[in-house]
Amino acid sequence: MSRQKPVEAFKNATKGTKIRYAIASVLYILFIIWLRSPIWLIGLIVIFDLYFSKWVKWAFWKKRYKAGEKRNTLLEWVDALIFALIVATLVRTFFLEAYVIPTSSMEKSMLVGDYLFVSKVAYGPKVPNTPLSIPLIHNQISLFGNTSESYSELIKLPYKRLAGFGKVKRNNTVVFNFPNGDTVVKNHPEIIDYHQIKRSMGEKSFNEWLQRNRYELVARPVDKKDNYVKRCVAIPGDSLQIKQSQLYINGKPAEDFPGQEYSYTVVLKEQLSDKALTQLGLSSEDLRNAGKNQGVRGYSNLILTQKAYEALKSSSSVVSITRNESYSDDCFPFSDNYPWTIDNYGPLWIPAQGATVNIDTENICFYQRIIQAYEGNDLAIKDGKIYINGSQTSTYTFKMDYYFMMGDNRHGSYDSRMWGFVPEDHIVGKPSFIWFSSDKDKSFPMNIRWKRMFNSIK
Repeated sequence: MSRQKPVEAFKNATKGTKIRYAIASVLYILFIIWLRSPIWLIGLIVIFDLYFSKWVKWAFWKKRYKAGEKRNTLLEWVDALIFALIVATLVRTFFLEAYVIPTSSMEKSMLVGDYLFVSKVAYGPKVPNTPLSIPLIHNQISLFGNTSESYSELIKLPYKRLAGFGKVKRNNTVVFNFPNGDTVVKNHPEIIDYHQIKRSMGEKSFNEWLQRNRYELVARPVDKKDNYVKRCVAIPGDSLQIKQSQLYINGKPAEDFPGQEYSYTVVLKEQLSDKALTQLGLSSEDLRNAGKNQGVRGYSNLILTQKAYEALKSSSSVVSITRNESYSDDCFPFSDNYPWTIDNYGPLWIPAQGATVNIDTENICFYQRIIQAYEGNDLAIKDGKIYINGSQTSTYTFKMDYYFMMGDNRHGSYDSRMWGFVPEDHIVGKPSFIWFSSDKDKSFPMNIRWKRMFNSIK
């Protein structure tokens, strides 16, 4: 087909082509309004060329066949694959993303082996900070035994969130980028928190450890940090406190959930079978970590929901059942002035966008990572005075909202109690429903949890 001038091409087009062009243009304009990026209106020229003038062969790999000429099946498959890849990438970026539960931190609300669809539009999808990346791969790719990052930071875009159906609310389950995942030890996923290891070893010992083992550090942008899923227990402006494992929000006891669980010490007259414990809802991992008491029948670390606790307590085999008090000497904000544990924590105020707080050398530990890592300022403390971007100050105004996340497995979750606030720009989406679930400790087909499939997530 010969090239035509735009006006001539439009006049000569059929009515059906004009209608399809109008529909495509309207949908594209609505998408641009959602993106709030007028620069992409240039794409309307591409759409016009696709439907009318055809000056550019956009699908350059496709051949225009003459009548009776044999078609190239391989190129047609390539065309279909490229189209599917583009659609899948757009859906994953702006609408839905698949996610699998890797750990037991949200049990029994969500189980290890649950495969979820995460809604990006629930809280508004983020425009990727690093658009140059291998499609459908989050942050790493393995080839021939070597692991490398799956993206390039040649183009880096600022944080921007598109319109969604709502904001994160208290008690929502949320998928987010792990705040402490900005630096990782390459090829060692078991080292989940670089900052924690460095803090516990001391900077000098940590650097020596890296050199001795020839470990390589990788710095990641926000959108390429690993994804976590927890429950948002406190939103911007809330005050949070935990007393003897009971969570309080703004001075009131927080809502409990059916899947919420704690660790208990259980003393028994006679040992229970694994089958009996499984019937209470304990997983194979729970049984492995139960910790049989030395010299006494029972368990030192039995993870139970409230329903399982009540069922076990009523059993004639039980001598006593006591909730454990879990200690940790490495809780946020990592200061001797705040010797908190995961069961006795706070009070802690959750920062809100636009709010201004007084800061000093005692409370700067709460806000140091916010000021430096999340909101991009230079922070220095000299002679007991605080300097932000070179200017002495005693106040700070937050640029973003922040959230506090906890796992429903309150004694088995690595969450905000250990690493602090989750910034607004780290929020990924809301788990919508489970589309598949499998138990890794069972063989097919007994491993498929049929009852969990297509269940919504609360």
